[in-house]
Parts: sequence; structure tokens; C-alpha cells
Amino acid sequence: MPVNYMTPSRDQVFAVAGFLLGTAKAEIRKKDRRDLTLIALDPGCNVAGVFTSNRFCAAPVLVCREHLQSGVGIRALVINTGIANAGTGELGMLAAKETCTAAAHLFGISPQSVLPFSTGVILEPLPVDRLVSGLQPCFDDLETDHWHAAAHAIMTTDTVAKVASRRVTVAAAEVTITGMAKGAGMIRPDMATMLGFVATDAGIAQPLLEKLVKEAADASFNCITVDGDTSTNDSFILMASGQSGAKFVTGYEAGWAEVKAAIIAVAAELAQAIVRDGEGATKFITIAVEGGRDADECRKVGYAIGQSPLVKTAFFASDPNLGRILAAVGYAGIADLDVNQVRVWLDDVLVAEHGGRALNYTEANGARVMKRPEITVRVLLGRGDAKATVYSCDLSYDYVKINADYRS
Repeated sequence: MPVNYMTPSRDQVFAVAGFLLGTAKAEIRKKDRRDLTLIALDPGCNVAGVFTSNRFCAAPVLVCREHLQSGVGIRALVINTGIANAGTGELGMLAAKETCTAAAHLFGISPQSVLPFSTGVILEPLPVDRLVSGLQPCFDDLETDHWHAAAHAIMTTDTVAKVASRRVTVAAAEVTITGMAKGAGMIRPDMATMLGFVATDAGIAQPLLEKLVKEAADASFNCITVDGDTSTNDSFILMASGQSGAKFVTGYEAGWAEVKAAIIAVAAELAQAIVRDGEGATKFITIAVEGGRDADECRKVGYAIGQSPLVKTAFFASDPNLGRILAAVGYAGIADLDVNQVRVWLDDVLVAEHGGRALNYTEANGARVMKRPEITVRVLLGRGDAKATVYSCDLSYDYVKINADYRS
């Protein structure tokens, strides 16, 4: 079960003007489950995305990048789960392009107006015939209020669907933001093994949207780690229809700060839900690193702690073996770190300072904090004013079981 997370109910998930969603059972890998999703965008929507940094990126990622760069307006997204279409060479590219062609035929649009997304097992061919056959049922299922159903249809090893909504009133307009994401394992930026889709009815000019999708990713999906693995299919897409009447071109307009904050908040909620649903996770760990010379070195420390198997297993066992945290700080890659300036807290308990164990720290206090389902590790580097936050989870027996059985 995820750590302190429940999928919002359907009535808590808001439809967004300009977007329709439909799902179907295409039997991509397993029978009798909805595993194919179609998102239809009205003409005039702007779309921007960021993708995995993995050099073995999947065919859908390559096609998405190509289609976004073409300048042709995006009118549809196709998302399948079960097979990742990664490590599939030229046949994988042909499958991704055939997907776009088939979806384009349904809408009477150009194949370049379609973005394909896949997630699941790597190195296996995508059954494109079954996918194409499932598109018509998806098309027939298109409705404005199918975000909740679509969030379930894009799951793989997720135990819960991840979806979030916000509304913001700016001037005379009510702006709606809704998003969904999938991911539970193989999680480590840039980005994580995840797919994320956020839509708004605000009007956001393309250059501003492209800037925002990067900022939102850096504040959300690029702040999480479950197991340190960077996947081949990671994609985060931000879509804006403009149908609320609120328009933003420069980012200096009244109301932009509120809309931007709400979009980032939706992305952050989805990203944290991924960690809370980390494969086998029993604890949600916030790692707040402060006092760095720049944000990059703070992130290095955060990831060193958040990805350490020894740290993660200590959290699972509720064992205050906190020397493991100090060791992770030490190997994070800050060559001139003065360990005498470093201080470390578990929630409100000061654990280490002046290069060693804090004078008033007791094992009992450490054990008390370690038993909590949500824990904050705070590290003060004593080098400057920069800070960064990383979200992680513990590493349990179930993580091994889930991944050992992933293809069965």
C-alpha cells in the first residue's frame, strides 16, 4: 500500500475544457485490463514536453521529440502500458509511427499531430496490431471527465492511480489544471520511470509553456528517486487549451504567478505520489539539503542519501544506523566539504554536528523518529545559501519480490 496516499475520487478530478480522454482493453500484454488511453486535444492547444536523458531512449520518445519539434499542432496522445517499445530498434520506430498514423486516421489529422507514449517491459516488441485495434474503442470512449479512468489505465506496477486537480481564479476567469502520472519503480531523474500528463484550460504561449514544463519538472519529477534507475521512456507533457479565457504570453501578466504555482503544485503532488507508491515502500522520506554553494551540490547530497541502499534499508528496518547518512553525505561528490560544518537532523532530532554524533543525541530519539511513516532528513552543509529537496522512500523485501516477478 502507498504511504499516506489515496487516489482522489472521481468527483475530485476536474474536467479540463479542450481535452477528451478514452480508454480501452487492447491486451497489449495482459488480458482483461484497460491498457490503452487516447487523449484528444481541440485545435489551438499548445503542448510542450521533457523526456528521459537515457541514451537508450524508447522509440516513442524519439517520435515525440520529432513531432514536437516539427511545429505541427498536436491533436492527440496515445498511451499504452505493458510494453515499453524500448530497445526495439527500427521495428520499434515503425511501430510508434504506425500508432501515430492509425490515430491520425481516426481524427482526420496529420500523423505528426499525434504523440505516442509507451511504458512496460523493455526489449520486447510492441504488438502494434492489437494497439491499433484498440484505438477505435478508445475513440468511442472519449469524454471530458475520463481523467480518473485514464489514470488507472496507464498504471504498470503502480498499486494506485495517481491523479490531481486544482482550480485558480484569475481576474474573471476560473482556470482548471488536472494531471495524471504513472510510476512506482525504476525511478530516478532525469527523469524517472514515469509518464506524466498535465492539462490546463489557461492560454499559455508556446515559448512560455516550454519554459514552464522544464521548471515544473525540476520542481517535481526531477526531485524524486525510488531506486536510482533512470528509465528509457520517461515523459512529462504539459498542455494548454486557452479555453478558460485567461491568456499568458510573457509571464508578467496578472494571475500568472498563481496559475504557474498551481501547475507546479499538481506536478509535485503527482511526483510525490510516485514515491509514496514506490515498489514495496513503507516510508516516505523527504531529504532537505540546505546551506550549499549552489542547488546542484545540494541535489548531489540529497540523491546520495535518497539512493543509498544502506540508508534505505535502515529506514525500512526503523534502525537509526545514521552513520550511513553521514557516509552518503561524504561521498556525494563535494571535494572540499568541511565535515565540521555539517549538521544532520531526523525530523526535529539533531543527529550529527562538528564532524560527529551530536552531544544530546540518543538512540531512543533516533528510533522514535525512524518508526514514523513519513520522515524528514535535514542536512545543513554550512557552505552558502542554496538548497534543494529530494523525495525518496525505503527499500523493502517487497521491492525485490516485485521486480523479480515483473515479467511473470
